[in-house]
Amino acid sequence: MSSPSLLRRRHLGWTLALLAFAQLITSLDFNIVFVALPRIGEDLGFSDHTLQWVTSAYAVTYGGFLLLGGRAADLLGRRRLFVLALLVYALSSLVGGLAESSGLLVAARAVQGLGGALLFPATLSLVNTLFAEGPERNRALAIWSGAGASGLCLGSLLGGLLTGAFGWESVFYVNVPLAGGAALLAFALIPADGVRQRGRSFDLPGAVTVTAGVTLLAFALIQGPESGWASPVILASFALAAVLLAGFLTIEARSRDPLMPLRLMTNRSLSGSMAVTLIFGATFNALPYFLTLYFQIVHGYSALMTGAAFLVPSLLIAAGTQVGERMATRAGMRLTLLTGIVTGAAGTALLAIGMTTGGSYWSVLPGIVVMGLGQGLTWTGMWIAAASGVAPEEQGVASGMASTALQVGTALGLAVLIAIATGDVTGLTGETLRGEVAGGLRAAVLVAAAGILLSALIALTFKRGRAEAERVHADA
Repeated sequence: MSSPSLLRRRHLGWTLALLAFAQLITSLDFNIVFVALPRIGEDLGFSDHTLQWVTSAYAVTYGGFLLLGGRAADLLGRRRLFVLALLVYALSSLVGGLAESSGLLVAARAVQGLGGALLFPATLSLVNTLFAEGPERNRALAIWSGAGASGLCLGSLLGGLLTGAFGWESVFYVNVPLAGGAALLAFALIPADGVRQRGRSFDLPGAVTVTAGVTLLAFALIQGPESGWASPVILASFALAAVLLAGFLTIEARSRDPLMPLRLMTNRSLSGSMAVTLIFGATFNALPYFLTLYFQIVHGYSALMTGAAFLVPSLLIAAGTQVGERMATRAGMRLTLLTGIVTGAAGTALLAIGMTTGGSYWSVLPGIVVMGLGQGLTWTGMWIAAASGVAPEEQGVASGMASTALQVGTALGLAVLIAIATGDVTGLTGETLRGEVAGGLRAAVLVAAAGILLSALIALTFKRGRAEAERVHADA
């Protein structure tokens, strides 16, 4: 007969598989629509100006509601929010696939973003509370991270396969059985939530100000390149976002039961991981977008070929997350993050060098290999750091804080890097056009490499792991 401890480990293994699968669903949706955008634009009558909102509507609501989602996980119950978020995801995906107008599709994508904002912190806080801090949690986060990090690239692969075989609607329909099935499995695999704590609130003033502030900030960063940074709408959005976020900090400092306890920022591991996560979003998260443009515009890849090109980075990122778990357990977060960051920066620079009009997939493959391993290492390390030293009842809001930094960083990075990559190509055709596009993409990716390296300075502020400290002491 199996022992109770063995049965518990098996059950937790299935629970972790479900949480990793939910994370895969969330991360897939960032990029799954990229390669389908041209067909969506043609079928639903989007203009060049409005087509970006198929992706931006998701990103704006996702970034704006993450912190509220983290608080809701702590107060309402993590399993309850996990199931609710998946059902929102499934329903909005169904509406997106059925949409026959551009307005309805953008609205469905916004609701999808809300579902993702509720799902991500619920999933991450479940991992952090079901598994004990230390090697056990590190292993769990590595599996969860592998699903999430590889999903960012796998989204492009799946998007290309589905769009080529079944049309753009399939990139939305695929979420319906996936999210719906995961919601049903949650009742069997995730422990039931306890009785809700009395006397705790959502901190409505704080929730309203931070959600509105981050949403406006994300909107301004995403829309800025299109509308112009000096346009009245963008300037007003930045100004109002600054006022709302300043108001949020004032409210939190005075609240008896704050949405985001400011004392959490004194946790050096959490605050340091948020800074690393911000830069990760601005750099690593932006790279699939530029690779998609490189494959499709410079080399004329079809949607299917573009998707297949992302298989290698997906596998390498997943491998890097597993190496990251072992390093974090044996050598500590500092060495893990430094190794991942430096490796990722070197790989990204190699990638930029290979992005030429005369090159091929083999020209960028060395950069993809090195970058993927570094990205996986960094991804696992930063999420382990974000959970370290945080009380179980605050894991949801800590997850929301770190994931908000990731999403704001992604919006900021895309805004800056797109501005660097975009040149005046009016009237250009053929080799001239491809050369201009390749040059812009190469410049943007090189800037991303420099940004990744910048986060090494933040990684140096983490404490040395035990093995690293002992080695330094022995050398001395």
